[in-house]
Amino acid sequence: MGKRNGKRSTAQHFINKRLADAARRYRIVVRLKGGDPMLFGRAQDEISYLNKQGIKVRVVPGVTAALAASADLGVSLTQRGVARSVVFATPRAAPDEAPSNWAAAVAAADTAVLYMAAGLAPQVKAELLAAGVSAAKPVAVVEDASLDSRIQAGVLSELSSFVTGEKPVLVLLGDVYAALAAAREPQRAGEQGNEPGKRPLGDRQAEERPVHLRALAAPRK
Repeated sequence: MGKRNGKRSTAQHFINKRLADAARRYRIVVRLKGGDPMLFGRAQDEISYLNKQGIKVRVVPGVTAALAASADLGVSLTQRGVARSVVFATPRAAPDEAPSNWAAAVAAADTAVLYMAAGLAPQVKAELLAAGVSAAKPVAVVEDASLDSRIQAGVLSELSSFVTGEKPVLVLLGDVYAALAAAREPQRAGEQGNEPGKRPLGDRQAEERPVHLRALAAPRK
């Protein structure tokens, strides 16, 4: 019952009803979502519907794509002296929703992460430039974060050249990505056949990640 960008998906009202029907039939029902359900996951639609039906809901936190992408990049969303504010936003709006002022929020933040921006790269670039974001603002694009992640880096003016819209894509903007964008510059002269602005870092899982940082808990007795 998932949502697929640009493709026909199950209607939300049908998902709500399926959850309620299942809850009346089974003692425990798990609604599994990618990332964290409380961020751009339609969780509130389902929670509110189930609460009205008298059905108890427990939310189990997940890892949202912005944090997974940051782990793939090896770049923190916040950095001392560089970034002290972070905005999570989406340029998408449902047909029955009023347009949001997402571009102004992104322009005001030190670091910004755009969800569901795949397929909207020209519009995203135009609106951010109109909101006062510099064309030279460093940008990182992460496709399939935490899975078979592919990473590209450059600046805002190049955004349209490396957002394809074929897979789940996160667009991250901010000075924290300046080193990634700068690392792209020396490659340009030697690259042949690659699209302008593209940093073909390839499969991060096969290429890098020599060290894994994990929170360690004491074993239960």
